[in-house]
Amino acid sequence: MPALTFERAIVARLVKGLEAHGNLVQVVVGPRQVGKTWAAHAVRRQWHGPVRYAAADQFLPPGPEWIRSHWDLARKDLADGQALLILDEVQKVRGWADTVKAEWDADRALPQAPKVVLLGSSALLLAKGVTESLAGRYLLHRCTHWSWPEMRGAFGWDLDRWLWLGGYPGTAAFAEDETAWKAYVRDSLIEAVLARDVLSLQVVAKPALLRQLFALACGYPAQILSYNKMLGQLQEAGNTTTLAHYLELLGTAFLASGLESHSPGQVRARGGSPKLILWNNALVAAMDLRDQVAARRDGEWWGRVVENAAGAHLLNHLQGLPYRVRHWRRGDDEVDFVVEAGAGVRAIEIKTSRSRRRSGLPAFLASHPGSRALIVGAGGMPLEEFFASDPREWLP
Repeated sequence: MPALTFERAIVARLVKGLEAHGNLVQVVVGPRQVGKTWAAHAVRRQWHGPVRYAAADQFLPPGPEWIRSHWDLARKDLADGQALLILDEVQKVRGWADTVKAEWDADRALPQAPKVVLLGSSALLLAKGVTESLAGRYLLHRCTHWSWPEMRGAFGWDLDRWLWLGGYPGTAAFAEDETAWKAYVRDSLIEAVLARDVLSLQVVAKPALLRQLFALACGYPAQILSYNKMLGQLQEAGNTTTLAHYLELLGTAFLASGLESHSPGQVRARGGSPKLILWNNALVAAMDLRDQVAARRDGEWWGRVVENAAGAHLLNHLQGLPYRVRHWRRGDDEVDFVVEAGAGVRAIEIKTSRSRRRSGLPAFLASHPGSRALIVGAGGMPLEEFFASDPREWLP
């Protein structure tokens, strides 16, 4: 974890949420090892009153009594001031949402109640819980992968290092030894997410197929692959529906997503060809045999690395907001990313110095009147400016 002198914006958002909407449960969702717990402890250090912290990330998932017990202890703490209760990895608790709802509702009859923060690393389970059981009772905060400005501010990384090693702050200690870095990311991060946040919490009939699909995505970052082509490269038997479902599961764990093709007015088709985007470039580098020097020398591969980072930048910043990130291809014409915001459409092309593919922007703009283009990289917005900015600053 970074030095305590560096503080992410999520800390201020959490403090503000507790101050302005403390009657609501503050729910923090995000990937593993991006600092959710660290942010919660930063809030804890600023809190004026008793604080209780407990984590449900145990070998055997606890039952609802685990929540009730800690909530009761927080109620007792009210005798010493405004109590704060922080429950980490809460999605691991059986029936967590209904239990939280019952405890929160019970507090409404009390003259004073604890402030509550819930942390979790499974977007699907948390989203299902809060929408089905906690409607009107929570405020959602998203803790994303670390952006380049954050890694630069905490560790002094330049853009190339961030593009290759990605935005997991806990891996920075291994940055000078890439062999150790890769092993750490694979064993302590990727395996933990697959085993604890996907396979142990979801119904996955073919675990080997899901693992192979993730490895395939890491080998084809920012590339468009049909599900049939994916099946042809996977050893485990399956079908296109299963692959589409597993890709969605990987997305809920903030690992890999398949961007749909931009087709205005058309219903999403699972049988289409998704564009594979890893949510953090560290996942690409950790599964690749090349080191940063070799990757940088391979112009075509480095172009994919940069393009994937751009897609991850969009996904991390725009998740949960009224935007849709897609791609577009018609024949030989292709646009890297298409961001939809209401009636506005922004077509984004990522160009590196050794890009050989012809631009698909003219064809897209001709077939989508009113849309606007953004060129990033060679001849357009500098990569440094793109990755240092919030996409909402230049989106429609």
